[in-house]
Amino acid sequence: MIHTSTSWRRGANRSLAVAAVAAALDDDVWMSGDLTLRAFTEADLGFLERLDTDPEALGAFERVGLWDARARRRRWERDGWVGAESTAVAVVLADGTVAGVASWRAQDRGGPPGGCYEIGLALLPEHPGRGLGTAAQRLLVGHLFGTTIANRLEATTDADNIAEQKALERVGFTREGVLRGAVFRAGAWRDLVLYGLVRERWGSG
Repeated sequence: MIHTSTSWRRGANRSLAVAAVAAALDDDVWMSGDLTLRAFTEADLGFLERLDTDPEALGAFERVGLWDARARRRRWERDGWVGAESTAVAVVLADGTVAGVASWRAQDRGGPPGGCYEIGLALLPEHPGRGLGTAAQRLLVGHLFGTTIANRLEATTDADNIAEQKALERVGFTREGVLRGAVFRAGAWRDLVLYGLVRERWGSG
């Protein structure tokens, strides 16, 4: 599930959150094999506008109804999609094609700001399979654990989205529970599955 906004504490906590985001983007490009995660640029505005105007672009599990056709462009113009509210980066193939979007946002679980993030990923329908989702999420997780103080990462996905659940499990996430009737999609309330990964389990096999 990709992210657009979240609530933040004000004052010092917000400043710490901004610093955490900046630290996570210290490197302009994060690469693994033929896959790259990088900040969005002006050249990517067409891709961002497609996400807002093409109902098929993000697939059935991300389609939630009508959407502001310029929302993502305005967000890029405001902060380049890098900020305390949420951050999103481009998933780029070896030939330079932007295949999707990866994101993270802070979750307040009672610890210090930046201690927990929820991650999200969405790939365009012309890039199914091939392990791209697993590779992109593994790269994102490694970067967040490597450049922030985060001790916990989590993700939610539609209960019917078996492919994404398998991808999260391959990365190392553990299924922690079901959020009943949490999202409205295709005319009905749907369950979400919650996954979590803590720092000490990352890379432990």
